[in-house]
Amino acid sequence: MAEILALDDVQDATVLIGKILSKKGHNVHTFTEEDDAVNFARENKVDLAILDIKLKKMSGVEVLALLKDINPDMHAIMLTGYPTVETAREAISLGADEYCVKPIDRDELEEKVEKVLNSKIKAGTGQI
Repeated sequence: MAEILALDDVQDATVLIGKILSKKGHNVHTFTEEDDAVNFARENKVDLAILDIKLKKMSGVEVLALLKDINPDMHAIMLTGYPTVETAREAISLGADEYCVKPIDRDELEEKVEKVLNSKIKAGTGQI
């Protein structure tokens, strides 16, 4: 399945994402530090990044921009406990494919991950 990077400053959130998506057969690499996540992406293939917007040192949108510089084909889902139209627009403009509101809902996360990964497969094959 997919190589997924999950970054949230709350470790419980990354553990939850890891458990949910590992059960679906994905390899989930979880991080609570921005630098560790970016360094991992430099050294490893990442199909999908799941990023919290509110982090310790920088915003999830800033991390998204760094990850997109490393791998422009990587897909992303942004997480936030504080949804606003501005953050949604900014994340989408930088290449996020989806947006999830915290607390994380298992069904919503599974559905959005599947949707984003399926769109990647279809884009790669030229299908619509």
